[in-house]
Amino acid sequence: METLKNYINGKLVASKSTTLVDAMNPAIDEVLAKVPMSTKEEVAAAVAAAKNAFPAWRNTPGIQRIQPILKLQALLKENINTLTEITVKNHGKEWDAAEGEVVRAYQMCETALSVPEMQKGEFMEDIALGIDEYTTREPLGVFVMIPPFNFPVMIPFWFMPFAVAAGNTYIIKSNEQTPVPIQRIFETCIDKAGFPGGVINLIHGGPDQATWLIEHPDVKGVSSVGSTPVAKAIYTKATGLGKRAQCHGGANNFLVVDMTANIDKIMPNMMNSIYGNSGQRCLAGKHVVVVGTTEFYDKFKKKFIETTKALKVGYGVDKSSFMGPVAAKKNLDKLKLQIQKGIDGGATLILDGRGIKVAGYEKGYFLGPCIFENAKSGNSLLIEETFGPVACLHRKDTLDEAITMLNADPRGNATTIYTESGENARHFRHEVQCGNVGINIGVVAPLSWFPFAGAKESFFGTLRAQGREAVEFFTQAHVIIERFHGSTKIEWD
Repeated sequence: METLKNYINGKLVASKSTTLVDAMNPAIDEVLAKVPMSTKEEVAAAVAAAKNAFPAWRNTPGIQRIQPILKLQALLKENINTLTEITVKNHGKEWDAAEGEVVRAYQMCETALSVPEMQKGEFMEDIALGIDEYTTREPLGVFVMIPPFNFPVMIPFWFMPFAVAAGNTYIIKSNEQTPVPIQRIFETCIDKAGFPGGVINLIHGGPDQATWLIEHPDVKGVSSVGSTPVAKAIYTKATGLGKRAQCHGGANNFLVVDMTANIDKIMPNMMNSIYGNSGQRCLAGKHVVVVGTTEFYDKFKKKFIETTKALKVGYGVDKSSFMGPVAAKKNLDKLKLQIQKGIDGGATLILDGRGIKVAGYEKGYFLGPCIFENAKSGNSLLIEETFGPVACLHRKDTLDEAITMLNADPRGNATTIYTESGENARHFRHEVQCGNVGINIGVVAPLSWFPFAGAKESFFGTLRAQGREAVEFFTQAHVIIERFHGSTKIEWD
């Protein structure tokens, strides 16, 4: 059985920890690898390696810093099938979703190639006679990334390429539940891309290792993605220690359907939004709010249930599977408790996926698609994030009633309106209190040039992941005012 290794100072290093946890294949309930909970000394060694590498890396010209990122992008493309397959096996997601992660990872590298352009400062000549003023954007040092279990490939790349291209050094703390894909990326891609030792490091572990990294005095900042309570806790700890923090949290996203929507055309997009990745993403649709008459609601509900029932649940290595298992047994158990809690709170479960059996994979952590309706205010389904393939149907008479319902949620990660009315679309995007807004797009995942725009309790911080905001997070503006004594006479001299 493989025991995963840390990657410190450019080398794969076996951990001396005697505490190991299992990285599982959730489709077959088998152990893929043993994951060491790294020692405090190993965490310190990773920080020391990153700190020692920083001065030389910072002084490397930007055009040279992006060369290993360019090579990394090519290696990710070359290894896309291998990385997709191990992501399917360790997480359980369907093939297309796993492949999409790798694509997004190398797209982040592509965007990071423009970091030297984004890192340029501003200049003004003669703010006074003979005096010029300008800014430079300087890297800060060692940064840390704490990822979630649900996107083990993509999410570290929301941050790492931008940090490294800007001249910082980096440590990724793997998620203990799905650490195998990022291990393979270090083995097959990062190790071969040409980064100097210590520029990018990997530490395996859980919450303790994350805490040690955040608390280390040589760490300048932390990026994280997780549930809202976890995001808030990391942000509070990091900022309390005077560090930079960008912490993306959870969601409970709403999809609004008005009477102008083309139900047949939007249905595939809605299925991907709600049930893709088995509903395990912070952009997943959880509540479908149908605006209009009872007759329109009934028509929509019938089509929605029919389409949902036709989804194929299976093992992601079978590329015809639309939805795989949830990522862990504990996740499945929690989802079943949340479903029962929703029923106990008065909601009606009109499609129950709890009893699903997938032929050949009877031990897998499968939950079929579930649909609720009649979840009233105060029901746990509206309060808690149900991180799985569970949807709730609601009906409202007017679009403003739907917007009021949406805005009442304390989180604000993503929302979508399905409509063919430009007026309704414009009113919706103007009024909703949400960071990522889709118009006939159910999974509003911003491309790498744009920030991942969580809002309210879906994000803690100021500067977010991806693109120019990430570059600003990983750098600090220096303002320089200069003059040189010569023939120019300055009036106040």
